[in-house]
Amino acid sequence: MCEFYGFIGCGNMGAPLARAAAKTLSGGQMMLANRTPSKAEALAEELGCLVGENTDVARQAGTIFLGVKPQMMADMLRGIAPVLAARTDRFVLVTMAAGLTIARIREMAGGDYPVIRIMPNTPASIGEGMILYAAEGVTEEELERFLYTMAAAGRFDALPENLIDAGSAVSGCGPAFVYPFIEALADGAVACGLPRAKAQEYAAQTLVGAAKLVLESGQHPGALKDAVCSPGGSTIAGVRALEQGGFRSAATEAVIAAYEKTKALGKQ
Repeated sequence: MCEFYGFIGCGNMGAPLARAAAKTLSGGQMMLANRTPSKAEALAEELGCLVGENTDVARQAGTIFLGVKPQMMADMLRGIAPVLAARTDRFVLVTMAAGLTIARIREMAGGDYPVIRIMPNTPASIGEGMILYAAEGVTEEELERFLYTMAAAGRFDALPENLIDAGSAVSGCGPAFVYPFIEALADGAVACGLPRAKAQEYAAQTLVGAAKLVLESGQHPGALKDAVCSPGGSTIAGVRALEQGGFRSAATEAVIAAYEKTKALGKQ
Protein backbone atom coordinates (compact mmCIF):
# COMPACT_ATOMS: atom_id res chain seq x y z
CA MET A 1 0.00 0.00 0.00
CA CYS A 2 1.41 3.40 -0.97
CA GLU A 3 2.33 5.86 1.79
CA PHE A 4 0.08 8.60 0.44
CA TYR A 5 -2.67 10.14 2.55
CA GLY A 6 -5.76 11.76 1.08
CA PHE A 7 -8.34 13.82 2.94
CA ILE A 8 -11.85 14.25 1.60
CA GLY A 9 -13.25 17.02 3.77
CA CYS A 10 -11.18 19.75 5.44
CA GLY A 11 -13.61 20.85 8.13
CA ASN A 12 -13.43 20.96 11.91
CA MET A 13 -12.01 17.45 12.16
CA GLY A 14 -10.48 16.83 8.73
CA ALA A 15 -8.20 19.85 8.95
CA PRO A 16 -6.70 19.06 12.38
CA LEU A 17 -6.07 15.47 11.33
CA ALA A 18 -4.38 16.64 8.13
CA ARG A 19 -2.18 18.96 10.19
CA ALA A 20 -1.26 16.05 12.44
CA ALA A 21 -0.37 13.86 9.46
CA ALA A 22 1.75 16.67 8.01
CA LYS A 23 4.08 16.43 11.02
CA THR A 24 5.12 12.97 9.80
CA LEU A 25 4.51 13.04 6.05
CA SER A 26 6.01 15.30 3.40
CA GLY A 27 3.78 17.62 1.37
CA GLY A 28 4.11 15.35 -1.64
CA GLN A 29 2.58 12.50 0.36
CA MET A 30 -0.70 14.29 1.06
CA MET A 31 -3.67 15.47 -0.99
CA LEU A 32 -6.66 17.49 0.18
CA ALA A 33 -10.13 17.76 -1.33
CA ASN A 34 -13.15 19.67 -0.11
CA ARG A 35 -16.64 20.54 -1.27
CA THR A 36 -15.55 24.19 -1.09
CA PRO A 37 -12.23 24.08 -2.98
CA SER A 38 -10.92 27.31 -1.45
CA LYS A 39 -10.87 25.67 1.99
CA ALA A 40 -8.71 22.81 0.72
CA GLU A 41 -6.48 25.23 -1.17
CA ALA A 42 -5.88 27.40 1.90
CA LEU A 43 -5.00 24.40 4.07
CA ALA A 44 -2.81 22.91 1.33
CA GLU A 45 -0.86 26.17 1.11
CA GLU A 46 -0.35 26.07 4.88
CA LEU A 47 0.85 22.47 4.83
CA GLY A 48 2.65 22.56 1.49
CA CYS A 49 0.69 19.61 0.12
CA LEU A 50 -1.40 18.78 -2.95
CA VAL A 51 -4.99 19.69 -3.80
CA GLY A 52 -7.39 17.63 -5.88
CA GLU A 53 -10.94 16.46 -6.36
CA ASN A 54 -12.58 13.68 -4.38
CA THR A 55 -11.95 11.32 -7.28
CA ASP A 56 -8.25 12.23 -7.33
CA VAL A 57 -7.94 11.28 -3.67
CA ALA A 58 -9.90 8.07 -4.27
CA ARG A 59 -7.65 7.15 -7.19
CA GLN A 60 -4.24 7.92 -5.67
CA ALA A 61 -4.25 7.73 -1.88
CA GLY A 62 -3.30 4.61 0.03
CA THR A 63 -5.08 5.96 3.11
CA ILE A 64 -8.31 7.82 2.37
CA PHE A 65 -9.89 9.94 5.11
CA LEU A 66 -13.65 10.34 4.73
CA GLY A 67 -14.13 13.58 6.63
CA VAL A 68 -17.73 14.39 5.79
CA LYS A 69 -20.86 14.49 7.95
CA PRO A 70 -22.89 11.29 8.34
CA GLN A 71 -25.80 12.63 6.33
CA MET A 72 -23.44 13.48 3.44
CA MET A 73 -21.49 10.23 3.43
CA ALA A 74 -23.72 8.20 1.09
CA ASP A 75 -23.67 10.82 -1.69
CA MET A 76 -19.93 11.36 -1.37
CA LEU A 77 -19.12 7.64 -1.48
CA ARG A 78 -21.50 7.11 -4.37
CA GLY A 79 -19.43 9.63 -6.32
CA ILE A 80 -16.10 7.88 -5.73
CA ALA A 81 -17.29 4.25 -5.66
CA PRO A 82 -16.51 3.61 -9.36
CA VAL A 83 -12.97 4.93 -8.86
CA LEU A 84 -12.41 2.72 -5.83
CA ALA A 85 -13.80 -0.31 -7.65
CA ALA A 86 -11.38 0.25 -10.54
CA ARG A 87 -8.29 0.21 -8.34
CA THR A 88 -6.03 -2.82 -8.42
CA ASP A 89 -3.77 -1.73 -5.56
CA ARG A 90 -4.49 -1.86 -1.84
CA PHE A 91 -5.95 1.08 0.10
CA VAL A 92 -7.59 1.77 3.46
CA LEU A 93 -10.66 3.91 4.13
CA VAL A 94 -10.66 5.95 7.34
CA THR A 95 -14.10 7.11 8.50
CA MET A 96 -14.89 9.53 11.29
CA ALA A 97 -18.65 9.81 10.72
CA ALA A 98 -20.68 9.51 13.91
CA GLY A 99 -23.06 6.57 14.00
CA LEU A 100 -21.95 4.92 10.74
CA THR A 101 -20.54 1.44 11.27
CA ILE A 102 -17.72 -0.11 9.28
CA ALA A 103 -20.26 -2.41 7.64
CA ARG A 104 -22.36 0.59 6.59
CA ILE A 105 -19.31 2.41 5.18
CA ARG A 106 -18.40 -0.66 3.13
CA GLU A 107 -21.96 -0.92 1.86
CA MET A 108 -21.97 2.73 0.81
CA ALA A 109 -18.51 2.44 -0.78
CA GLY A 110 -19.54 -0.63 -2.72
CA GLY A 111 -16.81 -3.01 -1.60
CA ASP A 112 -15.42 -5.06 1.26
CA TYR A 113 -12.52 -2.63 1.71
CA PRO A 114 -10.18 -2.35 4.71
CA VAL A 115 -11.62 0.29 7.04
CA ILE A 116 -10.39 2.11 10.12
CA ARG A 117 -13.19 3.80 12.02
CA ILE A 118 -12.02 6.67 14.21
CA MET A 119 -13.86 9.05 16.50
CA PRO A 120 -11.63 12.06 17.18
CA ASN A 121 -12.42 15.23 19.10
CA THR A 122 -11.57 18.88 18.55
CA PRO A 123 -8.57 18.99 20.95
CA ALA A 124 -6.80 17.00 18.23
CA SER A 125 -6.21 20.46 16.71
CA ILE A 126 -3.60 21.09 19.45
CA GLY A 127 -2.32 17.53 19.64
CA GLU A 128 -4.40 16.67 22.71
CA GLY A 129 -7.18 14.69 21.05
CA MET A 130 -8.82 11.56 22.38
CA ILE A 131 -9.22 9.38 19.31
CA LEU A 132 -11.09 6.08 19.55
CA TYR A 133 -10.58 3.54 16.79
CA ALA A 134 -11.68 0.14 15.49
CA ALA A 135 -10.50 -1.60 12.32
CA GLU A 136 -11.57 -4.39 10.02
CA GLY A 137 -9.60 -5.91 7.14
CA VAL A 138 -6.52 -3.89 8.13
CA THR A 139 -3.18 -5.61 8.69
CA GLU A 140 -1.25 -5.12 11.90
CA GLU A 141 1.51 -3.38 9.95
CA GLU A 142 -0.96 -0.99 8.32
CA LEU A 143 -2.54 -0.15 11.65
CA GLU A 144 0.82 0.46 13.31
CA ARG A 145 1.88 2.72 10.47
CA PHE A 146 -1.41 4.63 10.68
CA LEU A 147 -1.04 5.17 14.44
CA TYR A 148 2.56 6.29 13.98
CA THR A 149 1.65 8.73 11.22
CA MET A 150 -1.28 10.22 13.18
CA ALA A 151 0.36 10.27 16.62
CA ALA A 152 0.61 14.07 16.64
CA ALA A 153 -3.20 14.28 16.89
CA GLY A 154 -3.20 12.98 20.47
CA ARG A 155 -4.07 9.83 22.40
CA PHE A 156 -5.39 6.84 20.41
CA ASP A 157 -7.27 3.98 22.03
CA ALA A 158 -8.59 0.77 20.46
CA LEU A 159 -12.21 0.00 21.28
CA PRO A 160 -14.61 -2.72 20.10
CA GLU A 161 -16.75 -1.17 17.42
CA ASN A 162 -19.97 -1.80 19.33
CA LEU A 163 -18.66 0.60 22.01
CA ILE A 164 -17.47 3.36 19.68
CA ASP A 165 -20.73 5.31 19.86
CA ALA A 166 -20.73 5.19 23.66
CA GLY A 167 -17.09 6.28 23.78
CA SER A 168 -17.64 9.14 21.38
CA ALA A 169 -20.55 10.43 23.48
CA VAL A 170 -17.91 11.13 26.14
CA SER A 171 -14.78 12.08 24.18
CA GLY A 172 -16.25 13.34 20.92
CA CYS A 173 -19.11 15.37 22.39
CA GLY A 174 -17.45 15.97 25.74
CA PRO A 175 -15.53 19.14 24.85
CA ALA A 176 -18.86 20.89 24.22
CA PHE A 177 -19.94 19.84 27.72
CA VAL A 178 -16.68 21.02 29.28
CA TYR A 179 -16.60 24.50 27.72
CA PRO A 180 -19.80 25.71 29.41
CA PHE A 181 -18.40 24.41 32.70
CA ILE A 182 -15.20 26.42 32.22
CA GLU A 183 -17.29 29.47 31.35
CA ALA A 184 -19.51 28.94 34.38
CA LEU A 185 -16.52 28.63 36.72
CA ALA A 186 -15.14 31.84 35.28
CA ASP A 187 -18.51 33.57 35.67
CA GLY A 188 -18.52 32.63 39.33
CA ALA A 189 -15.04 34.04 39.81
CA VAL A 190 -16.02 37.25 38.02
CA ALA A 191 -19.03 37.53 40.31
CA CYS A 192 -16.59 37.32 43.21
CA GLY A 193 -14.52 40.19 41.78
CA LEU A 194 -11.86 38.50 39.63
CA PRO A 195 -11.08 40.04 36.22
CA ARG A 196 -12.56 38.02 33.34
CA ALA A 197 -9.23 37.13 31.69
CA LYS A 198 -7.77 35.77 34.90
CA ALA A 199 -10.98 33.96 35.78
CA GLN A 200 -10.97 32.15 32.44
CA GLU A 201 -7.27 31.29 32.68
CA TYR A 202 -7.64 29.89 36.19
CA ALA A 203 -10.73 27.88 35.32
CA ALA A 204 -9.22 26.39 32.15
CA GLN A 205 -5.86 25.52 33.72
CA THR A 206 -7.64 23.98 36.71
CA LEU A 207 -9.45 21.57 34.37
CA VAL A 208 -6.20 20.78 32.53
CA GLY A 209 -4.41 20.01 35.77
CA ALA A 210 -7.27 18.02 37.26
CA ALA A 211 -7.62 15.93 34.10
CA LYS A 212 -3.89 15.18 33.99
CA LEU A 213 -3.96 14.14 37.62
CA VAL A 214 -6.74 11.63 36.90
CA LEU A 215 -4.81 10.19 33.93
CA GLU A 216 -1.38 10.09 35.53
CA SER A 217 -2.28 9.07 39.08
CA GLY A 218 -4.75 6.35 38.15
CA GLN A 219 -6.85 7.29 41.16
CA HIS A 220 -10.64 7.35 41.10
CA PRO A 221 -12.01 10.88 40.55
CA GLY A 222 -14.05 10.50 43.73
CA ALA A 223 -10.90 9.86 45.77
CA LEU A 224 -9.19 12.90 44.25
CA LYS A 225 -12.27 14.98 45.02
CA ASP A 226 -12.30 13.78 48.64
CA ALA A 227 -8.63 14.73 48.99
CA VAL A 228 -9.53 18.38 48.33
CA CYS A 229 -12.60 18.48 50.57
CA SER A 230 -11.61 19.28 54.14
CA PRO A 231 -14.32 18.70 56.77
CA GLY A 232 -16.44 21.82 57.09
CA GLY A 233 -14.34 23.57 54.46
CA SER A 234 -14.93 25.79 51.44
CA THR A 235 -14.52 23.06 48.80
CA ILE A 236 -17.14 20.71 50.22
CA ALA A 237 -19.51 23.67 50.41
CA GLY A 238 -18.99 24.20 46.70
CA VAL A 239 -19.43 20.49 45.93
CA ARG A 240 -22.69 20.58 47.89
CA ALA A 241 -23.89 23.47 45.71
CA LEU A 242 -23.07 21.48 42.56
CA GLU A 243 -25.05 18.51 43.91
CA GLN A 244 -27.99 20.73 44.76
CA GLY A 245 -27.96 21.94 41.17
CA GLY A 246 -28.03 18.39 39.81
CA PHE A 247 -24.56 18.75 38.27
CA ARG A 248 -23.62 15.08 38.09
CA SER A 249 -27.05 14.00 36.91
CA ALA A 250 -27.00 16.68 34.19
CA ALA A 251 -23.55 15.54 32.99
CA THR A 252 -24.67 11.91 32.90
CA GLU A 253 -27.82 12.77 30.98
CA ALA A 254 -25.80 14.85 28.49
CA VAL A 255 -23.67 11.82 27.59
CA ILE A 256 -26.72 9.56 27.29
CA ALA A 257 -28.54 12.09 25.09
CA ALA A 258 -25.49 12.39 22.82
CA TYR A 259 -25.23 8.59 22.59
CA GLU A 260 -28.89 8.19 21.65
CA LYS A 261 -28.62 10.88 18.97
CA THR A 262 -25.49 9.23 17.55
CA LYS A 263 -27.32 5.89 17.28
CA ALA A 264 -30.17 7.67 15.51
CA LEU A 265 -27.77 9.24 13.00
CA GLY A 266 -26.51 5.78 12.10
CA LYS A 267 -30.01 4.70 11.08
CA GLN A 268 -30.53 7.50 8.55
